[in-house]
Amino acid sequence: MEPRLSLLRQHWVWALLICLLIGVGLIALWPRLAARPTQGTTAEKSLEEIGLYGKVPPFSLVDRSGKEIQLSDLLGKVWIADLIYTHCPDTCPVQSAEMKTLQDKFAREADLRLVSITVDPKRDTPPVLDEYAARFGADPARWFFLTGKEEAILRLAKEGFRLPAAEIPVPKRESGGATHAHSPRFVVVDRNGEIRGYFSALEKESLVRLRRTVEFLLRGAK
Repeated sequence: MEPRLSLLRQHWVWALLICLLIGVGLIALWPRLAARPTQGTTAEKSLEEIGLYGKVPPFSLVDRSGKEIQLSDLLGKVWIADLIYTHCPDTCPVQSAEMKTLQDKFAREADLRLVSITVDPKRDTPPVLDEYAARFGADPARWFFLTGKEEAILRLAKEGFRLPAAEIPVPKRESGGATHAHSPRFVVVDRNGEIRGYFSALEKESLVRLRRTVEFLLRGAK
C-alpha cells in the first residue's frame, strides 16, 4: 500500500510542477500577446473611429496626366488615399476595385477626391498609371493616380500617412510575387488636410464605417 501512495504523491508533485511551469510561461508571454493587435481587434478598430490623427504634410507629386498635384489642390475637399502599385499581385487590385465602388457611391459629391499613390515610381510612370486607371474606370477629375520621386513618396507614406511602405529586397522576393510591401488601408482626410481615420480595404464592415465617416465629413461636420 505504501509504494502506491508514494507513487501517487510523485504523480501529484509532477502535475503541480508542470502546471506551475505553464503558468510562469503564460505570465511571461502575456505582455507580448496583449500588445499584438490582431485583425478585427479593438486596438485596430479604434483607428476607424472619427478622430484627429495628424495633418498630412505638404507634398508635390505628379498625376497620371502629367499634372503636378499638391496638398493645396486637395484642401477644401474630403479625400480618401491609399498606397498601390500597378504590378501588385496581392491587395492592390482589391483596393482599386473598392475605390471604384466608392467613386460610384459618391458620384454626386463634388467635394470628394480619391488619391492612389504608387510605391513603385520607377516602373509606374504617368502613362503606366493612366493605363492602370483606365482598367478601373477612374474619373481623371476625381480620382488621382500619383507618382514622383521615391524618397518623397516613402516619406509621405511613413511620416505623413503613418503607413508602412518599402521595396522588398530582390533575394527575398518570391517568383512572380510582390516586389513592394505596403499597407492596404484607406486613409480618410478632411477638408483641412487632417487625417480622420484608417480603414481596411479588405473588410466589408470596415468599408461600411469608412462610408459613414466620409458622409459625416461631407456634411461639413468636424
